[in-house]
Amino acid sequence: MAKSLLIISRQAPWSGPSAREALDIVLAGGAFDLPIGLLFLDDGVFQLAAKQDAKALQQKDLSANLQALPMFGVEDLFVCGDSAAERGLDPAGLSLEEAQVLAAHEITALIDRYDQVITL
Repeated sequence: MAKSLLIISRQAPWSGPSAREALDIVLAGGAFDLPIGLLFLDDGVFQLAAKQDAKALQQKDLSANLQALPMFGVEDLFVCGDSAAERGLDPAGLSLEEAQVLAAHEITALIDRYDQVITL
């Protein structure tokens, strides 16, 4: 059986390639039916903010990739509610409605559920 993998995305979508790379890894894992999860933590929660204008920042829009996650079988989606609140984002208004909102103290238990963890 394949080992489970948790990707922790901690970078804002406009701060470099890490956000896109995290999504690429998760989509590839989902395409191969790997047990994979994705956690948006720290500035990574900005990836889920609504109404972003990627063109104004001369970046590629990640929203299509985010919406494709369930189609690739990626159902274990998590967002740190504390990170969102600290950045002025309402966890209920984030673009990825399927994501389970976790408190910061619940993240350690989440990480322990996975065999391998990659942080980008």
